[in-house]
Amino acid sequence: MNENLIDVATGWWQGLGSLATSGLRIVLILVMAWVVVGVAGRAIRLLRDRVAGQLDDDREAIKRAQTLSRVFRYLVVVVVSLITGMLILGELGVSVAPILGAAGVVGLAVGFGAQSLVKDYFTGFFLLLENQIRQGDVVQLGSHSGVVEEVTLRYVQLRDYDGNVHYVPNGHITTVINMTRGFSQAVCDIAVSVHEDVDAVVRVIREVAAELRADEAFGARILADLEVAGVERWDNASVVIRCRFRTLPIEQWGVKREFLRRLKGAFVARGIRLPYPNLTVHADAEAANAASLREAAAAAATR
Repeated sequence: MNENLIDVATGWWQGLGSLATSGLRIVLILVMAWVVVGVAGRAIRLLRDRVAGQLDDDREAIKRAQTLSRVFRYLVVVVVSLITGMLILGELGVSVAPILGAAGVVGLAVGFGAQSLVKDYFTGFFLLLENQIRQGDVVQLGSHSGVVEEVTLRYVQLRDYDGNVHYVPNGHITTVINMTRGFSQAVCDIAVSVHEDVDAVVRVIREVAAELRADEAFGARILADLEVAGVERWDNASVVIRCRFRTLPIEQWGVKREFLRRLKGAFVARGIRLPYPNLTVHADAEAANAASLREAAAAAATR
């Protein structure tokens, strides 16, 4: 009887010691995971702060650095959590190999089902990393265009001129047309009557352009003198002269509207005619004579 109690107590003590050892290992694993996550997060924050310190005037670049730092921290947490979970399961005596096999099958199925989501995240990551789009830019993404209000790993949020908000998934973006990067061009196609002297019209255009650039409100938005490309095309009613201003980003539309407004007044003041449809009627002489004879005969018959 005493021997049985001793055996039970010994087994219980050994089991308790093994459980305590496993518990201690699990605690150590959790502590190490917490330390790794903390050290990696601190390193990422230090790197982000150093990059942000070199970009004091570029708020969008700072925002992009912050977004990328969040992405890296999230990846670190996910990877460390997966490794920690597998180590803890091993300490609890759970075989990890079947779980990894099942996870591989499930991951493959999820990967096939969520291809578009994965593509969105990868494309969004490189959009941010390569600085293709920034908040405040005016861009065209496929058939969608507008001002960029938000850029995330999942989508780009645009607001068009009518106030409509477009959510464009990053995976659907194949081409980015950024209309406000570095500088912009205010391109103007100016149509005048086909009967006007082109050289005289160009002189007036240059005069108005010089006045606009000397203006206090608009001069700071224009980066270079007007560039006149010349006659773009002509038809029966008009001659189209193409020119352009180099402007600050996103200022091209305001400069173009003010330039066209002033140019209209200058054309009116100088008598330069704008194009209008012309219709020339050629009368056949014989047909006109025949019609006159018929009218004369009809008049005589009524007498």
